[in-house]
Amino acid sequence: MRGVSGASLAEVEERFNSVAGSADLGALSGDLFAVADLFDREHGLRRALSDPARPAEQKAQTVRVLLEGKVGDAALQTVIAAVEAKWARAGDLADALERLGVVAASAAAEAAGQLDDVEDELFRFGRIVDANPELRAVLADYGVPGARKEELLESLLGGKVAPVSLQLIKQVVTHPRGRSLERGLAEYGGLVAAQRQRLVAVVRSAVELDEEQKRRLTAWLRASYGRDVHLNVEVDPRVLGGFSVRIGDELIDTTIAGRIEEVRRRLAG
Repeated sequence: MRGVSGASLAEVEERFNSVAGSADLGALSGDLFAVADLFDREHGLRRALSDPARPAEQKAQTVRVLLEGKVGDAALQTVIAAVEAKWARAGDLADALERLGVVAASAAAEAAGQLDDVEDELFRFGRIVDANPELRAVLADYGVPGARKEELLESLLGGKVAPVSLQLIKQVVTHPRGRSLERGLAEYGGLVAAQRQRLVAVVRSAVELDEEQKRRLTAWLRASYGRDVHLNVEVDPRVLGGFSVRIGDELIDTTIAGRIEEVRRRLAG
């Protein structure tokens, strides 16, 4: 979000931070996801509550009538702050609430000592989906009811991943909001990583890295970027040797395959 919506998001996050500390973070996350889903379904309501021409107090009162007693107080205060803010487009309202739902879930995972697990499990689930076209087809099929997808995810992941991981995967699968499954998982993974203000580095290597190699690579990246870095390691024999590291749009490629490709580009030029 940029411009007006970026400033509005900062205001809503400030209200969220002021009420989240004393809230049940798991319940807060679920409430914010539910309200974001409501605004996605009810286009007229979303347009009315994001209309900058309507008085802020009028929009806040509408939210109180709709949600009081149905969501927790922390969620209610966050939603009121969101509808009182000014957004560049109507969809930014639901985007902000979804984002804060992920932040609340991440904070719950951190409090339970499971934040690293959640980061890893979101990444690994993305790799599982990539490797199973049939599974991806079912999860991405708009014709398959959300309840059926949740049952499938429960059977696949229930008891095998952290509760927050399962919650986030269910949310992004059943409410893609116009994103591909891969993009949704990546966005959620980035928000989870940001809970500790860490960068996410996707490492591709021909062989699995041992713990000492991961420690040294993490230390080098931390020194290079001045921030903590979480490694998601992907074993890919096609790299031939060495490894590559992608952080956002930046690629550090030491693979033999990468060097061969660079030679080819130079020869072609």
